[in-house]
Amino acid sequence: MLADPSVKYRPFPQIHIPDRQWPSRTITKAPRWLSTDMRDGNQALIDPMDEEKKQRFFDLLCKIGLKEIEVGFPSAGATEFDFISGLVKQGKIPDDVVIQVLTQSRRDLIEKSFESLVGAKQAIVHLYNAVSPAWRRIVFQMSRDEVREIAITGAKLLRDEAAKQPNVDWHFEYSPETFSTAELDFSLEVCEAVMGVLQPTPDRPIIFNLPATVEAATPNIYADQIEYFCRNIPNRDAVVVSLHTHNDRGTGVAAAELGLMAGADRVEGCLLGNGERTGNCDLVTVAMNLYTQGVDPGLDFSDVDEVVKTVEYCTNIPVHPRTPYAGDLVFTAFSGSHQDAIKKGFAAQEQSNSGLWSVPYLPIDPADLGRSYEAVIRVNSQSGKGGVAWVIEQDKGLKLPKRLQADFSRVVQALADEHSRELNAADIWGAFEKQYRLIGQQAYDLVDYHEGRADGDRLFTGTIRHGGKESSVSGRGNGLLSSVVAGLKSGFGIDLDIVDYSEHAIGHGSGAKAAAYVEARTPEGRTLFGVGVDEDVATASVKALLGCANAI
Repeated sequence: MLADPSVKYRPFPQIHIPDRQWPSRTITKAPRWLSTDMRDGNQALIDPMDEEKKQRFFDLLCKIGLKEIEVGFPSAGATEFDFISGLVKQGKIPDDVVIQVLTQSRRDLIEKSFESLVGAKQAIVHLYNAVSPAWRRIVFQMSRDEVREIAITGAKLLRDEAAKQPNVDWHFEYSPETFSTAELDFSLEVCEAVMGVLQPTPDRPIIFNLPATVEAATPNIYADQIEYFCRNIPNRDAVVVSLHTHNDRGTGVAAAELGLMAGADRVEGCLLGNGERTGNCDLVTVAMNLYTQGVDPGLDFSDVDEVVKTVEYCTNIPVHPRTPYAGDLVFTAFSGSHQDAIKKGFAAQEQSNSGLWSVPYLPIDPADLGRSYEAVIRVNSQSGKGGVAWVIEQDKGLKLPKRLQADFSRVVQALADEHSRELNAADIWGAFEKQYRLIGQQAYDLVDYHEGRADGDRLFTGTIRHGGKESSVSGRGNGLLSSVVAGLKSGFGIDLDIVDYSEHAIGHGSGAKAAAYVEARTPEGRTLFGVGVDEDVATASVKALLGCANAI
């Protein structure tokens, strides 16, 4: 890299709009969406989609609610042409979906594009030619007038070819390609010339697509360009302003959002950001960003995993696990402090009556995207007590007391350090059963017991297996647990002081069980924990207290 990059690169010039309006606006409704996955996305693939993958992708786009789909570049080759023509002839296009095809401004390519659409009910033909100074000077070696004439000639061909198929409901789109690096006055001049040929009306508007063909500036600059265009294009009510951002600077989504604030009506992009170089605008991200602000995007991503699966299959490009909304790990916390905040957030959400979503670290409810809560918190060596408790609660329904959480988290951390990997629910439950003696024969096992009352006290009479033989023990206290403590002391010499006790139901209805937790202390000051699970809450509490005895 250069020590002084200014000798090779120049900052992008500002747009002079002293009274710009877009910074104070918010997006309050969804734009029109166009998926260009099957055209722009497809031409970015090492191995372009075959007919089976194209059909699968098209079906997905229709399923999630896309109403405008750019299905290809019919003049590019037989595969493209045959697929598009097949969609039309085989009646595979839903009545409420409009397909779009792209063509350069050349007679043979335009004619081929219209030929692919013979028999369609409705279609958009998208015409483009590059207008920026670099293209005029380096690629075309043409003047402004010559470049403008390319657009005019193409527009006339659109008009004339459409007239040959009057039964099709034709719509037209024009892109001054490389708009983001072209002079604004010239882009307007070319678009006005195209309008002069096609004569759009408010009932039959033209789509002007304003692409950031290569993202060359910060997104606020693009927003300025869009606002300038919207304010200066004549007959604005006969124009649909469309955005087509790329992600060369990593701000394709931001540019699209600011472009909508600047007055645009439509967004073109690809699911999960596929596209040339660093990709196109990610339609999933823009749509879900709207959703989290309370705006219905008009697209259905309630099964985002199906979207990911289909995109990966059709493009052969893996979706990064940190991709917004759709990545495997975007709703997952490993950090202890994050886990604790999320766990408390879910607890507060259950108690809230407002219905509004407010959980730390989760800008959206994962369930709205078809994700389960089980994967929200996962455990490794960085995890804390809240994360461990969450996994136990989600997997087994046990709501561990805070001090028990802290006690068990040390066990889990040691296990994670030992294995140097993420621990799954089975790992954690296995460690819990072992640590709190829920499986196997223990030093003190409850066989049976009975409760009674005498002179206002509770009486405990039980049979406990110890050292391979059953022993009868009894005790008296002001409650069940205190009478069990007395029985353990008189029968086995075990002296325990109960510090804390809690219980809760696991599940609902006739099949529900009870969980009980006891924290006890020995005369020497040692803290012990016991856990009991049973159909009967009293039995669960006795088992929990015996769990403390078994920890000695």
